[in-house]
Amino acid sequence: MTTYRSLTAVRHDDEIRPEVIERERVALGAGELRIWVTHSSVNFKDALAFTPGGGVVRDYPIVPGIDVAGTVIESASPDFAVGAEVIAHGYEIGTARDGGYAQEAVVPADWTVALEGLTPREAATIGTAGFTAAMSVAAILDWGVTPESGPIIVTGATGGVGSAAIDLLAAKGFEVVASSGKPAATDRLHGLGAAEVIGRLPLDPDARPRALGRARWAGAVDCVGGAALADILSTTRYGGVVTASGLTGGSGLATTVMPFILRGVGLLGIDSVQMPIEARRALWKRIEDDLRPRKLDQIGVDLPVGEIPTVVDALRRGEFTGRAVIDLGEGWS
Repeated sequence: MTTYRSLTAVRHDDEIRPEVIERERVALGAGELRIWVTHSSVNFKDALAFTPGGGVVRDYPIVPGIDVAGTVIESASPDFAVGAEVIAHGYEIGTARDGGYAQEAVVPADWTVALEGLTPREAATIGTAGFTAAMSVAAILDWGVTPESGPIIVTGATGGVGSAAIDLLAAKGFEVVASSGKPAATDRLHGLGAAEVIGRLPLDPDARPRALGRARWAGAVDCVGGAALADILSTTRYGGVVTASGLTGGSGLATTVMPFILRGVGLLGIDSVQMPIEARRALWKRIEDDLRPRKLDQIGVDLPVGEIPTVVDALRRGEFTGRAVIDLGEGWS
C-alpha cells in the first residue's frame, strides 16, 4: 500500500474546507514512526484548525487531529518495535505537521508514548483533553490539597478536560462542584461524580468584581479563563491552588494581587503541548494507574470520520458535550 486516505483541511480563498484526499506515503526519516491510526478525537484546537483565522495552523493544506492513537507499522527508531500500540499528541501534531485524521501518520519517536495498560481507543478517549485534566489534578495533589481541604471547582465542566477532571477528582474522594452553562447536562455531570452543579461563573455577571470574596474553593480546574478565573481566584481558600488550561471565556484576566498575597493562593498554568517527553510518558504511566479515568464510556462518544465536520461546528458554537472519539476505520465514504 503506497497511499492512504486523510481528512485534510484545505484553504479555498477565505474558506477552509474538510476534504477526503488520497495521500502518497513518504519515506521515514531517522527516528520517525509510521503509525496505523485507529483512533483520534476532536478537540477545540482541531476545530480552530478548520476555522479561518483560528490561529493554530500557519500553512494549509494540513491533516488536523492533535491526538494520534494506533499501532506502529514501520519504525526508524530503536525505541519502538513494529506492532507497538502508541499514542502521540502535543508538539506540532495536527498544527504544523499532519495529525490523526488519516489512516497513517508519521510522527517522531520522541513525541510518542508506548501504551501498556490502555487500548488505542481508550487512549484516544483520554487524549489531549484527558491528559490536560490529569496534569491539572496531579498539580492540585502535588500542591498538598486533600479531600479534607474543601471542595474543588471545575469550570467548563461538560468539555473534554472538565469531564475527565470531575471523574478523576471524584475518584480521589474530593467534593467536586461542576460549573456549566448547560443545564441539560446536570444529570451527566452528577453521573461523572460531581456533588453539586452550578451555572457559569461568575454566577452574577452584573455584580461588581471583588478583589476577595467569600473563601470557598480549596482548588480549581479552570478550563475557561476570563471572568470565571478571576472569580475563582477571589474565592479560593487560604493556601489553595487554581490550575488554568483554557480561554474559552477570554484571554484577559481582570484581578488583583490580593488572593496571592493575603491568602497565599497559587495559580498554575497547565500546558500539555510542549511538555518534555519523559515527563509526558511518566504522566501517561500514572494515567494507566492511579489517574486512570473510571468512566471513559460516559466521557467518550464514538463517531466515524464523516462526523468530524459536524462536531467541529458544534464545538465552535459551544454545544458539544464530552469527547468525540473518531474511529479511523469507519465513515470515509
